[in-house]
Amino acid sequence: MSAGPALDRITCDRARIARDPRFDGAFFTGVMTTRIYCRPTCPVKPAKSRNVVFFPTAAAAERAGFRPCLRCRPEAAPGTPAWRGAAATVSRALRLIERGYLDDGKRVGDLADTLGMTARHLRRLFVRHAGASPTAVATTRRVQRAKALVDGTAMPMSAIAFAAGFASIRRFNAAFRAVYRRPPTAVRRARRGRAGARGGSTAPFPITSPGRSVSDYENGFLSPIRPRVRSRIPTPAPRGSETVAKSKSGS
Repeated sequence: MSAGPALDRITCDRARIARDPRFDGAFFTGVMTTRIYCRPTCPVKPAKSRNVVFFPTAAAAERAGFRPCLRCRPEAAPGTPAWRGAAATVSRALRLIERGYLDDGKRVGDLADTLGMTARHLRRLFVRHAGASPTAVATTRRVQRAKALVDGTAMPMSAIAFAAGFASIRRFNAAFRAVYRRPPTAVRRARRGRAGARGGSTAPFPITSPGRSVSDYENGFLSPIRPRVRSRIPTPAPRGSETVAKSKSGS
């Protein structure tokens, strides 16, 4: 059994058992006994072949009720090659979603209008090629961005929520809990605890993935969200300005 389009079960199964890095990001493996989904390169002992199912995207796995593995961190997987073979329209829509098109109050109908089709037809194409709806894909990407920031930075959770594209902290917490079955603060605390137990640094983990440098990450991932963060975080007044203002008002 495999979920989603154009996934050859035999090829996927061989790739995950061999932990073949060439397939990292090409598909995700859902383990039916634990309801967890992983990257093909997951370091955990591979599950038996009869107990796994394959998905073209992380959103498709979550739509089927699987949660991300905390060991292999699906949010750090390279760009999904499976999407590149999708219909041209879906590929363009995915690029727009990746850039945050649905993060600033726009709806699937607006995305469909941009692509010159009805929202119903766009949803049908997404289910066929990506295994999930545009809304589900966008939510998954927001949670993945947030998870990367939780693991790799010391940013406060409120800043992470807006940086990842959520309209409110409440929605961020709800979406994160729905995916990871725990709040983001617990995930950060547990990860730092594991690092401390190994005798490593408890400083933020570097947000990198295979084939990507830190500068690639900052230029590609952080650049579109920096303006969003800055617009929502108040800028402190220069030191001494309050005193000057009071003296003027008192004169």
